[in-house]
Amino acid sequence: MPLLERARIELYLPDLPTAAYQNLLGAFDQEFTYAFGGCTIVRGLSGSYLSRAGVKTPDRINLIYTDLPLALSTNFESVARYAEELKQVAFESLIEEAVLVVVTQVYHAT
Repeated sequence: MPLLERARIELYLPDLPTAAYQNLLGAFDQEFTYAFGGCTIVRGLSGSYLSRAGVKTPDRINLIYTDLPLALSTNFESVARYAEELKQVAFESLIEEAVLVVVTQVYHAT
């Protein structure tokens, strides 16, 4: 069975009941769906992070991810730029110390 290489982008966003957080998740949902054919949202994950002040802070997180129709091994710079743009949008939209954007290489069975 042949495998097709893809780049997966994951965003881990705080799960807060304010409009800014919900609107950003909705905007990423819309962009990923129309630009790449779909996405997955996993809501209500529990996590924690170490704040800049060194305090362990509990966190509720929503994960949204999509697979780009690009091979990461041959499009690394383009995917890295897109990931940085997503992170910048998140920082401009939210009041957060950190936003995690992850890029991984995945393979789809064809």
